[in-house]
Amino acid sequence: MTKRYFDSPAPRLLAHRGLAREAPENTLAAFVAALSVGADYLETDARASSDGVAVLHHDAELRLPERHGRAAREVVIADTPALALERLDLGGGSGVPSLASALDGLPEARFNIDVKSADAIGPVVEAVRRAKARDRVLLTSFDAGRRRRAAAALPGVATSAAAPRVLLAAVGAGLGLQPLVQLAARGIDALQVPERQGPLTIVDRRRIAAYHRAGLEVHVWTVNAPAEMERLLDLGVDGIVTDRADLAAPIIAARR
Repeated sequence: MTKRYFDSPAPRLLAHRGLAREAPENTLAAFVAALSVGADYLETDARASSDGVAVLHHDAELRLPERHGRAAREVVIADTPALALERLDLGGGSGVPSLASALDGLPEARFNIDVKSADAIGPVVEAVRRAKARDRVLLTSFDAGRRRRAAAALPGVATSAAAPRVLLAAVGAGLGLQPLVQLAARGIDALQVPERQGPLTIVDRRRIAAYHRAGLEVHVWTVNAPAEMERLLDLGVDGIVTDRADLAAPIIAARR
């Protein structure tokens, strides 16, 4: 059965950290900007603050620029309370939001959440539970153990493959070994991948067909050139992960 996370029409537009043209990435302002131009999904990154709150930031540290006579400084996410992170000025008055504030403040939005650290698993799960947002969240991680633990704590949540499953699926599809692709797809809903990883082709027409036969959606990151979006959609991908939701929106709309 198709999970509710995927019940909107494909192809899908996943706004990579929101739309950060006029607002800092991974902020509520960037998310609102992405939604306003037609993004279906908000791709973001979750870490844990020092007080155990899931907050949305990609790197383990952030650098605050020199401003109003104050020297530039580094802020370590894991060493800083959530409220202090929220009160930072990353630009335009935006601070580091909590996952809870994003889920509550954007109740119709669907989130694609990359769990960036082991200490973020519990806080992410708790925020999703409290917001009753399981059906509008996909949980993923580059680390297979983190992905597995996060998904197990929210039975029925959508999830995409970590690196080992991606490798298995890509090699199996390339060799025409559909059972390997089926094995990689167990408990997984999507492959969210680059087109290539080093010498390994992950996405081409033949491989996409194999992934689809295994019941997987294919979302390719991070694609910012319209011509590349069109080419990948022609190959049959189900979603485009992009920094330029504003450019992708009309292309995606025309394909539906």
